[in-house]
Amino acid sequence: MIAPYRHIAELSLLTEDEQADILKVTALGIEVLKAASAPHGFNVGMNLGQIAGAGIADHLHAHVVPRWSGDTNYMPVIADTKVLPQALSDTYKTLKTELAKLKGES
Repeated sequence: MIAPYRHIAELSLLTEDEQADILKVTALGIEVLKAASAPHGFNVGMNLGQIAGAGIADHLHAHVVPRWSGDTNYMPVIADTKVLPQALSDTYKTLKTELAKLKGES
């Protein structure tokens, strides 16, 4: 998830620098996820407003979701279930390591 520091709900109210930062961090997130888990593709998007699914309607944010052929995309719709094939703490460690490598800090 990518969010600006400033709490703002409207994309059009972001400064040009904030817009550029969100896109830059989104691209970095994609590269880190590619290196960490070799997904086949990505869903990237924003849910703007409560009716669109924004959990925090007053603070816009972007999602970067790695996808694999045959993944369980239907699970949340059919079974109201989310599948986590890896502990979040392990995912965090892997992403942190790959980010450090991309930034030349390893």
